[in-house]
Amino acid sequence: MAKDKVRRPRAETPKGFRDYFGAEVTARTEMLQAIGRVYRAWGFDALETSAVETVEALGKFLPDVDRPNEGVFAWQEHEDTDWLALRYDLTAPLARVFAQYRNDLPTPYRRYAMGPVWRNEKPGPGRFRQFYQCDADTVGAPSVAADAEICAMLASALEAVGIDRGDYLIRVNNRKVLNGVMEAAGVLDPADPSRFEAERGIVLRAIDKLDRLGEAGVRALLGQGREDESGDFTKGAGLAEEQAELVIGFTQARRDTAEATLARLRELVGTSATGAEGVDELETIAGLLAAQGLGDRALIDPSVVRGLGYYTGPVFEAELTFQTLDEKGRPRQFGSVAGGGRYDDLVKRFTGQAVPATGISIGVDRLLAALQARRAQAAAPAGPVVVTVMDRERMADYFAMAEELRAAGIRAEVYLGNPKNFGNQMKYADRRGSPVAVIEGGDEKARGVVQIKDLVLGAEIAKNASLEEWKDRPSQVEAPRDQLVAQVRAMLEGS
Repeated sequence: MAKDKVRRPRAETPKGFRDYFGAEVTARTEMLQAIGRVYRAWGFDALETSAVETVEALGKFLPDVDRPNEGVFAWQEHEDTDWLALRYDLTAPLARVFAQYRNDLPTPYRRYAMGPVWRNEKPGPGRFRQFYQCDADTVGAPSVAADAEICAMLASALEAVGIDRGDYLIRVNNRKVLNGVMEAAGVLDPADPSRFEAERGIVLRAIDKLDRLGEAGVRALLGQGREDESGDFTKGAGLAEEQAELVIGFTQARRDTAEATLARLRELVGTSATGAEGVDELETIAGLLAAQGLGDRALIDPSVVRGLGYYTGPVFEAELTFQTLDEKGRPRQFGSVAGGGRYDDLVKRFTGQAVPATGISIGVDRLLAALQARRAQAAAPAGPVVVTVMDRERMADYFAMAEELRAAGIRAEVYLGNPKNFGNQMKYADRRGSPVAVIEGGDEKARGVVQIKDLVLGAEIAKNASLEEWKDRPSQVEAPRDQLVAQVRAMLEGS
C-alpha cells in the first residue's frame, strides 16, 4: 500500500506582508535612532505599548464598520470576552495609555513611539498589511503652538536622516475649516453632528486620495461612487453636484501666499463659526512656523485632510519634493512620508473629559525607501571581512583572527559553511558584499604570514583592467601575521 504523500508547507510570505534582510534592517534601525535623538532633544520621552489592544480601546476609526474587526486583524477568544486586535496605528494606544496612567504622567505628556502596525486592508504595489510607524505626540496642550512645534520638530527629524532643506515641504490644514465648508454645503448639522456621519467619512477619505485619484476620481467618490481598475466598486458620499463643487473648491483654495489662501478659506466657510475658528488657528500656526524659520518649508494647503476620522483641528503632512527614477527610468516623486494632526476627543472616549492632543506619524518604510532611492548611486554598505577556512583543524586560529579584527572595530566573520571548495567560500564572500577576505593555509601558517584579498579592487580589475594594470595593482597581498589588522584596515580605507 502506497504511503500517503506528505503535504509540505509552502515557503512563501503571506499576501500583504514582506521580509526584511540585513541591510534594510540596519538602515531602518539607524534612521530610527537618528529620529529618536531629535525627539529626545525636543524633550519627548520614549513609550512602548503592546501590539495588541482591545477593539473597544482602538475605536472604529478605520473604514466604516458593520462588524467590530473591519480594517483590523481581530479575534475573540470566547463569546463573553472582549474582541482583541493588532494595533492599526500608535496613536489610539497612546490615548489608552494616557487615560490609564493620567494620574502618574506629567501634563502635557510628550512621548514618541516606534514599531510595527497592522491593517487588514487590500494590499497592493508598495502597500503592505504590516508596516512601521514612528510617532511623536503631545497630550494635554490645548494651544496650536503645540501643533506648530510638532511641525518644526518633524522638519528637524527629516533633516537629521538626510533630507536636505528644499527637498521637503510640510503642508498644513485644519479639519475645522473643512467642517465649516461641509456645514456650508449642508453635509454637517451643528445641532446634530451624528447626521450625515457616514457621508462625511467618505468625503474625508475621498479628499485624502486627491493626489492618487485626481479631481475626477474624487468627484466620483463625492457622488455615487467609483470603480477602480480591478473592478472593485467604492460607494460614494451621494452629494449633489453643487455640494461636491463646494468641497472641490475647498481642495483648490491654495493661493500663492498664506494670506491669500486664508482669505479664500474665509470666503468658503461663510458664516460657520467652526470654520472661522479653524482659519484663525491656521493663521496662528503660519505665524509660529515663520517665526521658527520654516516659512520656506511649510505652507497652508487645504487639500490636506488626513483620512482617519479622529482628527479635530490642524492636520499636517510632510511631502518629499525631489525626484528619483523608478525601475523603468521614469521620474517619480515619493510624495507624503509623514502625517498627523490634532485629536482632542480621542482620550475623552476613555475619561469623559476633553483632553487636547496633537502628533505626527512618520511612515518609516516610505521614508526609508526615499532615502535609499536618493542614495542609489552611492556604494552599497560593505559586508563583513570574511576569514576563510583552509584547514578544518585550525578553526581556533581563524576565530582568533576574526576576534582581533572585531576588537579593532572591523566587522568580521569566519566562514562556517563547507570549506572543501575554496571557490564556494569566495562566492559566499561576494554574496555577503565582503570587501576583504583573509586566507591562511598551511604554508602561510608555517611562514607566519596571511594572504589578504581585496575583493572590491579585484572585481574592478577583473572588469576593466588590462594585463599590465593587473600586475601593477595586485588585489591580493601577503602580510606578516602580526600585521593582519593594520593591513586589513589599510585595504578597507583604500577601497
